[in-house]
Amino acid sequence: MLEVAGLSAAEERTYRLLVAAVEADASSIGDVLGMETAEVEEVLRSMRAKGLVRLAAPRGRSSPEPSHEPSHEPSHEDSRAERRYAPVPPEIALGASLLRRRQELDWARRVMDQLSEEYRGNARRYDSRQLVDLLPCRDSIREQLLHLQDNARDEVVCFCRAAPVALTSQENDAEPAALARGVSYRAIYERAHLEEPGMQSNVAYGIKLGEQARAVPHLPVRLTVVDRQVGVLTLVQHSGVAEPTAALIRGSTLLDAMLALFEAYWERAIPLRVMDDGVVSMEEAPCPLDSDDLFLLSLLVAGVPDKSIASQLGISQRTVQRRISHIMDVAGVRTRMQLAWHAARERWL
Repeated sequence: MLEVAGLSAAEERTYRLLVAAVEADASSIGDVLGMETAEVEEVLRSMRAKGLVRLAAPRGRSSPEPSHEPSHEPSHEDSRAERRYAPVPPEIALGASLLRRRQELDWARRVMDQLSEEYRGNARRYDSRQLVDLLPCRDSIREQLLHLQDNARDEVVCFCRAAPVALTSQENDAEPAALARGVSYRAIYERAHLEEPGMQSNVAYGIKLGEQARAVPHLPVRLTVVDRQVGVLTLVQHSGVAEPTAALIRGSTLLDAMLALFEAYWERAIPLRVMDDGVVSMEEAPCPLDSDDLFLLSLLVAGVPDKSIASQLGISQRTVQRRISHIMDVAGVRTRMQLAWHAARERWL
């Protein structure tokens, strides 16, 4: 078990015995483990070199009585036989080694991830099957959608069209679990979908759990993308086909295009919020401009030149430009073209 820390089987058995006994000599260790004393001493030398054991302090002895007999020094064999060994505390003996091994494993795992990503990237260049998999039926689409959400780490984005073909919102029990572990959800609902039975309460429940929800009149496709790495795109679903089909798309420019489509719709979609009575409502932002600025903006968007606007409003051209600059600041844009686009998106006119 401790091989990962650099111990042999004999060293681990010896170390465990010393931990239990606190200290012991080579002969005692050999008796318990069924090893020759010389073999135990070899193991102990290796363990001392690894910092696993140390020599125990000599046990206290009473002072010998004075004697006129010549002193007798213990032989080398006698002193070696009397040596007792104690274990170095595990957090000291094993901690540094295990930390080093963990760092080595982390480094190896990063290298493996880099090599795996490089392999997948190169494989996709030569084999389209590495890029797109076909999900040929309702059950396979449903299974894949649940699997991807169960393994999501950062974000899930999706287009929710009316009349789901594989997984209804009520059946999607993977979303509450993902939200609970910190995964971000952004969902764009088709308005007709919100009018289906039970959808109001279901969307309200998701919003309360942390889902960011918006709505648009119509969505072009059914789409789910997880962690910006893999997506499910419904391919065929119409009245003449018994089973829907979908594509499982991995990281590629095709997936980038799907994400760009989602972001474009997200920008112009209307946020949804839950009212006090539990009803989901479109959160229309109030226009921050007064009637005079709105009239000036309408002339500007209609293509009327600044000089003509000034003449029509009875103010100087410099005042017109100053008021346009103020409107641009309110909209948070830098050009008049951006202002016209922002006004259309926010329905100011």
